[in-house]
Amino acid sequence: MYGFINTCLKSLVIDRFGEETWDKLRDAARVQDTFMTYEVYTDNITMQLVTEACKMLELERSVVLGQFGEYFFEFCKRAGYDHMLRTLGGNLFEFMENLDALHGYLSLSYKEMNAPSFRVEKNNDGSLLLHYYSDRRGLCHIVPGIIRAVAKDFFNSKIKMEIVNQIEEVERMGKKEHIVFLITQGPAFFDKDISERSLQKKSLNHVEKYHWGTVRNSVHPEEGKTSKGFEPVYPDSLCIDLKTFCNAFPFHIVFDEELQVRQAGVTVQRIVPGLQTRCSQLDQYFTIQHPQVTFNICSIRKFINSHFVLRTQRDRMPIAWKERPMLELRGQMLWMHPLRCMLYLASPLLRSLQELEEHCMHLSDIAPHDATRDLILLNQQRLAEMELSNQLERKKEELHQLSKHLEEEKKKTENLLYAMLPKHVANQLKEGKRVEAGEFEECTILFSDVVTFTNICSECEPIQIVSMLNSMYLKFDRLTTVHSVYKVETIGMLKNGRWCPNPNVYHLACANFPRNDHSCKRSHKPMTGGPIRVF
Repeated sequence: MYGFINTCLKSLVIDRFGEETWDKLRDAARVQDTFMTYEVYTDNITMQLVTEACKMLELERSVVLGQFGEYFFEFCKRAGYDHMLRTLGGNLFEFMENLDALHGYLSLSYKEMNAPSFRVEKNNDGSLLLHYYSDRRGLCHIVPGIIRAVAKDFFNSKIKMEIVNQIEEVERMGKKEHIVFLITQGPAFFDKDISERSLQKKSLNHVEKYHWGTVRNSVHPEEGKTSKGFEPVYPDSLCIDLKTFCNAFPFHIVFDEELQVRQAGVTVQRIVPGLQTRCSQLDQYFTIQHPQVTFNICSIRKFINSHFVLRTQRDRMPIAWKERPMLELRGQMLWMHPLRCMLYLASPLLRSLQELEEHCMHLSDIAPHDATRDLILLNQQRLAEMELSNQLERKKEELHQLSKHLEEEKKKTENLLYAMLPKHVANQLKEGKRVEAGEFEECTILFSDVVTFTNICSECEPIQIVSMLNSMYLKFDRLTTVHSVYKVETIGMLKNGRWCPNPNVYHLACANFPRNDHSCKRSHKPMTGGPIRVF
């Protein structure tokens, strides 16, 4: 899955339960903290997060996934997909009918996306049957959450969804989970937060639309006929010759119920010469990539409202195409009942100018009326923007990691500073303030000497000396912490009554300073205590 999904799951946990819950969930699932939006991650990461969330929150998997589905819809809207989602259909049936088309469009940018397939049917009682097909098992409960959020936000209706059938189908691409949802729609409703002013505005707009709608629908502008009973007029014969049709639609294919090719466009014939042979089998030259169904007329008619992606088979391609990427066609299946044939009206599936070059094709190979030309150029720009966005995300993550390391090093520096100076004195020095001198009534100085230190140094490795001194003075540090004593470390020795520096002798000066004093200046009063030899 792309990082966009895991980022959404992280945002859901933080928004609903806080940062601490996400940290615990992340540690339990043993996953990283940040996910790149356009980077592909293994499905195991998402599955682990969902599993650990169910354990931590003590909720059933269906409840967690349902909440995630509702939140995912809002997350997509905030990410800028709001207008795209609203234009999928005028009602819930049309919206779900075009979900596959949306995934097909997104696959142009998200090349590694493995989206589920959807098929929707209408029942006589007005209910809907939504068929869900997916390679991933156990995620079907996300669908009701998304559909409920869509119905409420876009169509002001409440729906009830329940699973009426759950099977595992073996298709050409492997086993797929097939879930059938029964959707019952409730009456339209209005949210309570709509103000009276907005309701009045809507009623005025309704009156105006109704008035002008009545005028427009009452009389046809040309013949004076009502437009409610419109029926198209078909010609007695098709006014287009075969050559013009095959050149105007260079990638179309017509095949019958036995998958025998009856007709093909000129460009697809040039790329796949085998299609020039009459009654050649379509499934010998192409495989169905989407939807992932068996290549027969029954399966194709079942998914007639989905977009179909066909890919050429390498062993059937000319020698010149052996080293190139296989050609993919994306288009619509149209069943022609009088002829008992299927029309596949398609265009080459190309995501960028680079893929166009890899296939040794040019924009001139695509019909001028085909929007694929514009899609390639627009998607080229979008891919460049995505790459730039991905780089910015990576830089942001690198800066975040550097900031964390900097904070850790800062804490180490502060701990080292506090180990040498009283904390309030160190804070004043850090702030650039002047530390005023003061006097203390009592202070204690401890002199410690490591006996035969010179001999020890000559017999031991340096790292052993460091470990010995470290363990020794860690005990002093613990004692000074327990007794709230400020510690000042010095190195030197007393020789003939005078203070002389000597690295072989370590002294620890400790003073019991009052908490309200702001200096470490010692008084001239006699000090208590005496030298202590440490063995």
